[in-house]
Amino acid sequence: MTPDVLLVGCGDLGSAVGLRLAERGLDVLALRRNADRVPPPLRGLSVDLTRESPDLRGARPRFLVVALTARPRSEEAYRATYVEGMGRALDALARAGSLPERAVLVSSTAVHGASDLPPLQDETAPVSPQDGPGRMLVAAEELFSQLLPDGTVLRLSGLYGGPSTRLLDQVREGRIDDPHRWTNRIHRDDAAAAVVHLLTRPEPPQRLYLGTDDQPAQLGDVAAFLATRLDAPAPPTAEPARGHGKRLSNARLRSTGWTPSRPSFREGYADQRPRTF
Repeated sequence: MTPDVLLVGCGDLGSAVGLRLAERGLDVLALRRNADRVPPPLRGLSVDLTRESPDLRGARPRFLVVALTARPRSEEAYRATYVEGMGRALDALARAGSLPERAVLVSSTAVHGASDLPPLQDETAPVSPQDGPGRMLVAAEELFSQLLPDGTVLRLSGLYGGPSTRLLDQVREGRIDDPHRWTNRIHRDDAAAAVVHLLTRPEPPQRLYLGTDDQPAQLGDVAAFLATRLDAPAPPTAEPARGHGKRLSNARLRSTGWTPSRPSFREGYADQRPRTF
């Protein structure tokens, strides 16, 4: 069966995207190292893109989503996954003889630089990656745009709402060391909805969007909200005058009709409760 959607990468976010597309009646083929971990009704194809090319003969998908995950967070891992791995998948698709109608690459706002007293950044801000993984994401975006000139890059800010409890654990353990840093985030469900929206909306999307919620927030303010809900120690207080980092705007994505269900961390973390033992 020729799939409607090719999903390159099927981790937590990729699975959420694929399941939303399947709910629309689309047949989704997902590439993952272990196809047994692809959730039904998605179809899985086992392939390690860091080492091998997938066999996509006969695959002529209408839609393509690239939602890869690299581990560890190193330049080498990001090159192997996002640049070389994605390149193998896109080359295999090209050999199959068909380009998708729509394609979305999930990238990261890690490609944006940070500053003291940061202004609000949007898609016109120049990229300024601060580390090797960020540079590899820029390289992946460039390769994606080269191979799929009509494709769309969606740069997501910090994902939460999935299996990771890193920030919650830091708050519980009183390990908030930089309360003044500006942070940006998007709930996993809103991120998945944004990918599906850009892929399926009637109007052609632009080439680049920032995927983030409505409210950049200093880490201390987020931690204080969580500490109250988790009965955890009060973190250091955020001081706006000492704010640094980056503040991101979702105005372009919102203008397409996408609306976050969790417009800020308050809605996103509203259901957090203390642990019970």
